[in-house]
Amino acid sequence: MQTFIQTVLYTAPGGEALFKEEPIVLDQGKPQALLSALMPSGGYQLRHSPVGFQSDFHCTTTPQWVFILQGQMEITLHSGESRVFYPGEHFYSADTPPPQVDFDPKRHGHRSRQVGEDPLVTLFLRGG
Repeated sequence: MQTFIQTVLYTAPGGEALFKEEPIVLDQGKPQALLSALMPSGGYQLRHSPVGFQSDFHCTTTPQWVFILQGQMEITLHSGESRVFYPGEHFYSADTPPPQVDFDPKRHGHRSRQVGEDPLVTLFLRGG
């Protein structure tokens, strides 16, 4: 069975942000164009970030897919692990604040930044 591997940014039980990979089964459609089941969504936003953009540590407020349309986006975790996503790549951002815990930017969330010579253009597609 064919699968699509999605990168997921999530909150571990200890409250730290981590990456993991999860398969999505492609069991719909036809052999020449396999599809996943239809997933709910709740709207989308486009964002333009200039060269030099860098966020502070933060959590995702609403789980969402992040698609890189132009430029490069680096996501850095408190552990020091980082990943760079390029045009045509994406990840599912679900590192929401830990339940019943006050957000601590020294411990929770991730930081994002534009890297390279081109501005960063992203599409955020909220989960439903």
